[in-house]
Amino acid sequence: MSRWSLQAVEKIAPDAASLAAGRKLATPGPWSETGSTEALVWGKCQGSGKTPYQVSIDLNGPAYRCSCPSRKFPCKHAIALLLLWVRGDGSVADVAEGADFAREWAQTRAERAAASAARPAKEVDPAARAKRVEDRLARMDAGLEDFGLWLTDLVRAGTVAAKRHPYAWWDGVAARLVDAQLPGLAEQVRDLASEIHRRDDWADHLLGRLGLWWTATRAWQRRAELDERTLADLRVCLGWATATEDVRTADAVPGRWQVLGAHRSDDGRLQQQRTWLREVESGEIVVVLDFAAGANPLPAARLVGSVLDTTVARYPGSWPRRALFATEPALAGTDATLPAGTSLRAALDVRAATWAENPWAARVPVLLADAVLSSTHLHDATGAAVPLLPAESPWTLIALTGSRPTTVFGELEETGFRPLAVGPAS
Repeated sequence: MSRWSLQAVEKIAPDAASLAAGRKLATPGPWSETGSTEALVWGKCQGSGKTPYQVSIDLNGPAYRCSCPSRKFPCKHAIALLLLWVRGDGSVADVAEGADFAREWAQTRAERAAASAARPAKEVDPAARAKRVEDRLARMDAGLEDFGLWLTDLVRAGTVAAKRHPYAWWDGVAARLVDAQLPGLAEQVRDLASEIHRRDDWADHLLGRLGLWWTATRAWQRRAELDERTLADLRVCLGWATATEDVRTADAVPGRWQVLGAHRSDDGRLQQQRTWLREVESGEIVVVLDFAAGANPLPAARLVGSVLDTTVARYPGSWPRRALFATEPALAGTDATLPAGTSLRAALDVRAATWAENPWAARVPVLLADAVLSSTHLHDATGAAVPLLPAESPWTLIALTGSRPTTVFGELEETGFRPLAVGPAS
């Protein structure tokens, strides 16, 4: 396996504090019994206690294990070990066979994955399941009827008055939606409460949100007339998730999937990780979503440029499709080259076409050719420009490209673009 780059190691850090702590430990002094093979990197790091921490890294996952008490994945010790390894200065030697503790851990992981794949699916009582669905539909019907009345009252009172309401007023509406098993709408209501106090264009944004919510309430009343794809999009908007097992056995696509980019977000209640994959042969792009609540860690991020040999199962709905790994991904190689991109104007047309199919879509993945990143905008060769989304720091990608035209992969949303990866500069 080719050695990772420094940027790849920095990308997997769960936060800036972990990366900074890892850099401080990335010296040979506290480390002993380090080594690496094609698939494993390991070592022991002396901490404040008598017994050094055992650190193991499976490069195929990637996956990380450390005997320290940290709940972050990867922890600072794993980051430090990887920083030592990528330097290639001999402090982490290449050997033929892994240390016992690293090999035992990797073997246990492989056995657990094999057992999980062989485990028969849990039988579900059809009658009990039908009763649960019936009860939920009744609650959702009542909740959306109440929400429709709330939307009508809000518009009749004038949207200007919405900005005067305290956060508690919005939270009360969101709480009623949660009780009605409409968590997707509840999250959108909470977000809007913040956005109307933060955005300069809050009035236009509020009107747009109200229109989308009204569309959702009317579409739900006519759900029997909707096609399967539109109904799936509506369910995502409302927050009615599709069972994982139903997805895993329905629409599976084996292939070699390149990791195009990934993004993590944390709203204080829930952490989300989006990983964008592209099937090498067909060019299809899907997104894998991972969630973690509270202090629970997200799964380890997939390395951008990795090519994974796996079967991906797709959720129902419009493009871009959400997916999950139906089989444990195996690293088939690395390819840092991004596929050919398009112009920004063409990407904006794709976004418009996506919204025509699914008005509740939040973002679309785009590959842009001959794009130039500045501190505030992205420009392409046609002269078109789009602002970068707030809170997105482009400086690492700007440094990698030297502000020269290059292929850029990212997410195009309503108000701007989020760059996630860059290809070689032209």
